[in-house]
Amino acid sequence: MEEIDREILSLLAAEGRMSYTDIGKRTGLSTSAAQQRVRRLERRGVITGYRALVDADAVGRGITAFVQAEPLDNHGRLGDPSALRAIPGIVSCWNTSGPYSFLLRVQVPTPAELQELLNRVRTEALMSTHTMLVLTTPFEDRPMWDHAATTNGESGK
Repeated sequence: MEEIDREILSLLAAEGRMSYTDIGKRTGLSTSAAQQRVRRLERRGVITGYRALVDADAVGRGITAFVQAEPLDNHGRLGDPSALRAIPGIVSCWNTSGPYSFLLRVQVPTPAELQELLNRVRTEALMSTHTMLVLTTPFEDRPMWDHAATTNGESGK
């Protein structure tokens, strides 16, 4: 991938609504060239979509936790990962290696609702759980090509 494409991806990851004109100014491209590059990245499947980032506290979902889940063999019935999709509050689910098969990111309004969510994972999806409560989030969703953060203090260019 070309460096200019990485710059465009970094800009859009930080501000998905950035105009083609602003992308062009920041990368040294014309507006039409910036638009063509963005469209090419979309067609190639590098950019898979755009979304609004929502402040969980502002919408009453201020408790974030990561839940490791492992399917149980409950009287010959194995845990069902598809059942996780139906449980409100689970916002992400990854199939992982290691001692647990799944890592869930959950966002709920109260500790009681976190407990209810965990109960549903255990009873409906037939999975054991191990929960880690998020206390603070120093950063998240950092662009893959974050030119401001380097290991040697030099610019990423």
